[in-house]
Amino acid sequence: MTLGRLVVAWSLIVICFVMTTFASGYVIAKLTQPPPTGPVYTATRLRVLRWRVIEAGLLTLLASLWFDSLGSGEWWLLFLLLGGLASGPRWARQDPVPHRVVILGTCFDIARYLVAGSLLAWRLS
Repeated sequence: MTLGRLVVAWSLIVICFVMTTFASGYVIAKLTQPPPTGPVYTATRLRVLRWRVIEAGLLTLLASLWFDSLGSGEWWLLFLLLGGLASGPRWARQDPVPHRVVILGTCFDIARYLVAGSLLAWRLS
């Protein structure tokens, strides 16, 4: 595995994760707030975006290990399970959040990991 292929794969995953972070923030804001009179803007903290960049790097390295040494079959199951693990802290929160927001956030996390897995399977296999 060359460093160039890893950087390209990591860049794709960063773009995917940042886009889904903004999309999930927008959808959750639409569900939890009253209807606005103007356009909806959601604030995404810089630390969340930094974590998405780190998360994308770790996922790229794990995918590189998977596709280069362990195999390439059933990659979707690996990324489905990783998405479920990533959404675990969402279920353990103590603040009162509606269940539909938690379920929607979990679906976004799992979809984010499945899309990332498909991009990594395409770039690293």
